[in-house]
Amino acid sequence: MHHDHLVALGQQLRVDSVRAADAAGSGHPTSSMSAADLMAVLLANHLRCDFGDPENPGNDHLILSKGHASPLLYAAYKAVGAITDDELLTFRKKDSRLEGHPTPELPWVDTATGSLGQGLPVGAGMAQADLRLDRNPSRVWVISGDSELAEGSVWEAAEHAGHEKLENLTLIVDVNRLGQRGPTRHGHDLDAYARRFKAFDWHTIEVDGHDVEAVDRAFAEARSTTGQPVAILARTLKGKGVKAVEDQEGAHGKPLPDAAEAIEELGGRQDARVDVHAPPPGKRIQSDHDGGRLDLPRWELGEEVATRNAFGEALTALGTARGDVVVLDGEVGDSTRAEFFSKEHPDRYFECYIAEQQLVAGAVGMAARGWVPYASTFAAFLTRAHDFVRMAAVSRADINLVGSHAGVSIGEDGPSQMGLEDLAMLRTVHDSIVLYPCDANQTARLTAAMADATGIRYLRTGRNASPVLYGPDEEFAIGGSRTLRSGDDDRATVVAAGVTVHEALAAADALAEEGIAVRVIDLYSVKPVDRAALRKAAEDTGCLLTVEDHRPEGGLGDAVAEAFADGGPVPRLVRLGVRTMPGSATPEEQLRAAGIDADSIAAAVRLLVEQAVVS
Repeated sequence: MHHDHLVALGQQLRVDSVRAADAAGSGHPTSSMSAADLMAVLLANHLRCDFGDPENPGNDHLILSKGHASPLLYAAYKAVGAITDDELLTFRKKDSRLEGHPTPELPWVDTATGSLGQGLPVGAGMAQADLRLDRNPSRVWVISGDSELAEGSVWEAAEHAGHEKLENLTLIVDVNRLGQRGPTRHGHDLDAYARRFKAFDWHTIEVDGHDVEAVDRAFAEARSTTGQPVAILARTLKGKGVKAVEDQEGAHGKPLPDAAEAIEELGGRQDARVDVHAPPPGKRIQSDHDGGRLDLPRWELGEEVATRNAFGEALTALGTARGDVVVLDGEVGDSTRAEFFSKEHPDRYFECYIAEQQLVAGAVGMAARGWVPYASTFAAFLTRAHDFVRMAAVSRADINLVGSHAGVSIGEDGPSQMGLEDLAMLRTVHDSIVLYPCDANQTARLTAAMADATGIRYLRTGRNASPVLYGPDEEFAIGGSRTLRSGDDDRATVVAAGVTVHEALAAADALAEEGIAVRVIDLYSVKPVDRAALRKAAEDTGCLLTVEDHRPEGGLGDAVAEAFADGGPVPRLVRLGVRTMPGSATPEEQLRAAGIDADSIAAAVRLLVEQAVVS
């Protein structure tokens, strides 16, 4: 498409952005208007995509990182014939696919955006999958605002992409100078941004974002650049084309004051159709990547094995059986034991270094390309990436997260390394699965089960060796539990998971010698929980005591309490958890100090039983 048509298309995209926001009574038309010429040139001359076949493996991928500019994206979808004008005007209305910020409710949206600074990290994961795994000719285009370049996650992604030489990744920065409340840090200083990207080994191009011919040349240069990702830094004006709002503060995040007048100033409504270039042929990922039968590792009863070791061995076996499994780690693979996988399947192992936001974002990007990612680091360090986990759920991403070195039981390393909030963090994520195995065979089974689950799946593993409690042929369903001690005379139930299962069993054995029968439930599935088993235990014993190597808020105790929140009799509930600020000590000393060791459990049960007798 040539100059005049490109200019006209840019104006059409502006008009439709204004119309959509006006119909909704809200939105961000001025942020859309600044990038309209960039979008017009991309659609008409450079994007390779079959919008009728969103799963076409040769398709380019377009991520609108500045998700608040969604009117522009939806106007673009209208221009290519993917949506109708009637649907465009449902923007932000109930049950519309055109939400305030883009989500994969639309088949052309690979990842949800709107939490700024996430488009480039996820795009880097997608580009890495295309370049290193699929080896497809497709390109990832990310349109970013300038304000979001203040986010640290952008620079984690920039360094990652530069280091990995992701030549199929192009970042288009809409440098419109104005953020939400006023000017951005660097305003229109394109060189300030260029210096930063160059430092991370990017090829940079500075351009007038409203000169369509210059933009066209910049995009062509990006497509021909090899060995480096490309950042196109485009100087633009927010609200471009409408005098009342162009380059003016105070117009962010609201419809234009007079939409009809603005549309007339922009040249009036147009409905031109853009024929986007067809994608080149690409390879489709096999749905199952069947590499053979899954032979999980096996351990005999009584063996001493750390659950992190079991995870590493099971993951490696899973990678042998399934060629769609990929692993990402945050430079702690020797500790998480993800390195076991790297030695057997180096082509499907990705080192993200100490950049947890990029770790999770990379997993989301690879999942968007059809892979089954496992991303591992210390449980404590996943907290850095919580917003990426939250947005992964909005993206309907299917990813597996693994947090090792959980709880005070790691011992001498102290509280900075202890995951004590991770269960709470992951339980609050929409439709998440949270698993906390206590032995090697259980860990192996759950590691494999995660691959076929959906949504955000989290596996919590421990540092230290613990005895194998279950045989190698036992099955463990997500949402299940195991009752390890049970009798007709049980006077209380101890509910535990992970390391505290072993402490609970020791406490039950000690109490049995005193004539106090106690039921012990291994609630390895913390979300969803086994409501039936918990309610049966409550009915039989009347008292439930939860014990967890985690803060008392949001973890196992709350999961158990919530099982009784929707009606029915509520048992007496007591919660043991880590309420102190730990220091350095041996694992045994840590459990004792936190009040979650066998002696503490036994003491709490005795008190429960005594109170029950009195009452």
